[in-house]
Amino acid sequence: MKQTTPGGKSAWTRTWTTRLCGALLAFCVAGAATAADDYPSHPINIIVPFSVGGSTDLVARLEAKALGQALNTSVVVENRTGGGGVIGWGGAARSAPDGYTLLTQEMSYAIAASLIKSLPYDPNKAFTNITTLVQVPHVLVVHPSVPAKTVQEFIALVKAHPDKYFFGSGGVGTNTHLGGELFNSLAGVKMSHIPFRGAGAALQDLLAGRVQAMITSVPTALAQIRAGKLRALMVASDHRIEALPDVPDAKESGLPGMNMQFWVGFAAPSGTPKPVIDKLNAAMVKSLQSPDMQAQLRELALEPVGSTPEQAATLVRDEIARWHAVMEKAGIKPE
Repeated sequence: MKQTTPGGKSAWTRTWTTRLCGALLAFCVAGAATAADDYPSHPINIIVPFSVGGSTDLVARLEAKALGQALNTSVVVENRTGGGGVIGWGGAARSAPDGYTLLTQEMSYAIAASLIKSLPYDPNKAFTNITTLVQVPHVLVVHPSVPAKTVQEFIALVKAHPDKYFFGSGGVGTNTHLGGELFNSLAGVKMSHIPFRGAGAALQDLLAGRVQAMITSVPTALAQIRAGKLRALMVASDHRIEALPDVPDAKESGLPGMNMQFWVGFAAPSGTPKPVIDKLNAAMVKSLQSPDMQAQLRELALEPVGSTPEQAATLVRDEIARWHAVMEKAGIKPE
């Protein structure tokens, strides 16, 4: 006879239910492992929400080649531009969470979370991070006519003549704009902002002396710095960098909070199986050990990172919160 518990369920029923749940759990775990073992079975697509030739695109193409070799499959980079990156990220968010659509994220992703009023995705929940692959700090550059050799000398000049010093940017809400606003806040100055249609246009006016300063990523200004056409006063980092070994860092310059990294990370739509994320992370991190990859990154003045998925997720969350605070203080409203 079946034994019955006080709640009315038989011991046989409870035992059968327990065994069934255990079998289902084992089946799910085995299924996930099998999915990772079989992955990838067809080409992988990486969505880059910016145009061909930019730093993010170059990093994506380097990693696509390395990833394809590591996973023995074709990895295609798709430049899906527009909306300050939102069109590409929105398209990626709507993709199947199967590991065959990946995307790049960078500082612009964190800025868009506060700059754009109605995003077609939740910036904190739409994606599962794989890794932060590379980073490089921004750099404060001035026109050679500016009579300052250090950041503190430049701050003194701007305080003494606020109507004479302007910083250029690639547009309202861009990294170059927010970098200038962060500098103003930390240095206690009010350098006026001149927005341009793109960082390239701003750089040209800086080279011509029509604006006096700019905070931009190191790769953007490196050639002009080395040619003596621009003077680098500070790298916005907590350490000096190999590409500009003689340029002091933010702490040495008296602005320890001026840590502003250009970073490139990879992610996948939320719901992508963890074994697939882990397999992608392992392949991407390993790619950074290749001498060929290291040489090409050095050429772009980029520093390898190779973080865990958890570290990458923390970086994105922190960057979203940080740039939201900078925009609020600068009075930049969502559009």
